[in-house]
Amino acid sequence: MSKGIKVEFVWHDGGRAACGFVGMTGDCVTRAISIATGKVYRDVYQQLGERALKTPRNGVTLDIYRDLLDSLGWSMCPGSNIPFIPQVLPKGSVIAQLKSSNSRGDGGHLCAVIDHVIHDTWNPADDDYILVNYWVPPLSAVSTSTMPTEQGRRPSSREQQLTQSEFDKILRRLKALDNTANNRASTDGEKHNALRMMQSLMLTHNLTREDISDDDNVSNVQFTRIACPVNGRRACAWEKSLAHYVTKHVFQTVLYYIDTKGHRTFFWFYGPLSDVQNCIALFRELLLTIATAAHLQYGGHVRGSGASYAEGYVAGLPRAETEPAAVNGKLVSERALIHSRSLALHQAAKEWLDLECNIQLVSGKSSGRYQYDPAAAGHGKVHGAKHEIKVPGQIKRIGHK
Repeated sequence: MSKGIKVEFVWHDGGRAACGFVGMTGDCVTRAISIATGKVYRDVYQQLGERALKTPRNGVTLDIYRDLLDSLGWSMCPGSNIPFIPQVLPKGSVIAQLKSSNSRGDGGHLCAVIDHVIHDTWNPADDDYILVNYWVPPLSAVSTSTMPTEQGRRPSSREQQLTQSEFDKILRRLKALDNTANNRASTDGEKHNALRMMQSLMLTHNLTREDISDDDNVSNVQFTRIACPVNGRRACAWEKSLAHYVTKHVFQTVLYYIDTKGHRTFFWFYGPLSDVQNCIALFRELLLTIATAAHLQYGGHVRGSGASYAEGYVAGLPRAETEPAAVNGKLVSERALIHSRSLALHQAAKEWLDLECNIQLVSGKSSGRYQYDPAAAGHGKVHGAKHEIKVPGQIKRIGHK
């Protein structure tokens, strides 16, 4: 990303959740076309499925979606494999075909860009993506009301609402049939008929079992990943500890990993959308607070006493209160349920990261302390223990003595 260029990003699932789809999916093609053209997600999904002769929930090939865009009058332009910077694209609605230099295999990504603003479930401009091709709409469509605005809104009509209502009925019917097929009280004949009807409906509407599964409600969660860049190719030990703190003790449904780009380190937080957004806000606030305190106390926060003070500050931050099981069994039971839910979300988030962003994480080694100052660390721990954590967008759920 060029220096001085601000890349804006709007989280948008293309209307997938609103159309009743659930489950993990790599649907960037359906999502991008739906956002950029203003068409209903379900309609784009079905049109791609008809051309591919299979469900498009895990992506389709270039020739399939290029054929659909050609039929809609969109024109393909070469991207010349330049670094992906939304500001170099034409204004208006654009569909960008991207490829990462670090991607495994031949995987790529399709995203919608409206007036230089990325509309997606994550921001590819923060990664090393190159622009392979991009599509622009026909001139006649630019002035019509069917094209989305910068906010990604699309027009509504009674016909669309009626169609969505019918589609919701199909999803409810499939779930009811699935329950019948898995009910021990059902006869063999009832199970056979239910499975046969399910298969017929799924083939007709290009649906799979994942589209109707919502076990533990995890399949309905909207995931994202957002980067928080800090200066320097090597993150400070206290910065890493802080990322661990906000995900371990405050936003337990959020995970993070660290990457570098140029002369900066990127802390990538991923998980449920609202939790990631609030986690990023808290992380940035604490970064600024701790770095400022270290500068005032020791003249810096990168090494020496300043870095040690910052480490101590993070170590002193309030953790969740603990109580013996015998004292408060109800509290322990509630925390066990929360922990179980968090583990399910963690697994789903990792699957989403692999399926949607083509990323599989590996463990790395961390460097040791540099000129560690125990006295400064102790000083910082005292200050950190006095810090009152205010969780953005949520009820306060951690305390300190």
